[in-house]
Amino acid sequence: MGMLDRNSREVRAKVIPNAKRETLQAEILNNIVKVGTVYSDGHFGYDKLTQLRYIHETVNHINQYVRGSIHTQGIENFWSYLKRTLGGTYVAVEPFHLDSYVDEQVFRFNNRRNTNDAGRFTKVMSQIVGKRLTYATLTGKENERPF
Repeated sequence: MGMLDRNSREVRAKVIPNAKRETLQAEILNNIVKVGTVYSDGHFGYDKLTQLRYIHETVNHINQYVRGSIHTQGIENFWSYLKRTLGGTYVAVEPFHLDSYVDEQVFRFNNRRNTNDAGRFTKVMSQIVGKRLTYATLTGKENERPF
């Protein structure tokens, strides 16, 4: 699931267990202020957002993709970047690691403007200080005995 803030042009995205109404609405409640406007497609999981005090505008992709300023093109742009990365750069992606690939693409997308490779590298390095990722954790085998 992904959300794009139209003002800051930043994305929040994560792998969710399902596309049920409860799951989608919980993510919206955790990430969007209640006075905010939500633009979405016609998925049934978003149909009760007005009851939660959101301004909710939709486009039905069967009939249209844009209706004035009501569209989902910004987040669709992010998904196209992610799909191209998964299909072209990484090719074989294990579901176990999908969260990490999504996080990487969110970082790339959110840091694509007003910086260069050195600036992005510096930002990444500042965020990993004091964190350790072992091979066992990476492969999901931290509780296995070696022999």
